[in-house]
Amino acid sequence: MARVSAGLLPYRRRDGRIEVLLVHPGGPFFARRDLGVWSLAKGEIDPGEDALAAAVREFREETGFAPEGPFRPLGSVRQHAGKIVQAWAFAADYDPAELRSNTFTLEWPPGSGRRTAFPEVDRAAWFDLEEARRRIVPGQRPFLDRLAGLLGEEGTAETSAPRPERGEGR
Repeated sequence: MARVSAGLLPYRRRDGRIEVLLVHPGGPFFARRDLGVWSLAKGEIDPGEDALAAAVREFREETGFAPEGPFRPLGSVRQHAGKIVQAWAFAADYDPAELRSNTFTLEWPPGSGRRTAFPEVDRAAWFDLEEARRRIVPGQRPFLDRLAGLLGEEGTAETSAPRPERGEGR
């Protein structure tokens, strides 16, 4: 059974352009990586938990920001490794400098026996849709296109109708 996560995609308009707030994963594995690793703030849905409630919870845990709706559904995608991500968009204007993420512990360096705490998210930033497409995990790009469609942005790669992605390898 595929793992299922839920996340939120904050957006705002600046100088007539749509910008989205993406987060960069914390920890040593992503420290030197940039393009293709940014993401929606998201996490796994607990058993019996409502998907939107999970998205709101995960957003708060990973950013420290309290999201407020209305939340607009962006459907779901299947990422390359098979994880399914459900997402919602909402209008917001957070200051990335105020990011406060929860932490996780990891043996680092490997084999050292030392456990080190790392932020789950080490930074957040606003990107226009063109730059966001370069930065985001490739499997989450459809969310950007769907948001652009919902908000009437021209030049989108797909329609605005949120729908589940089907097929393997996405």
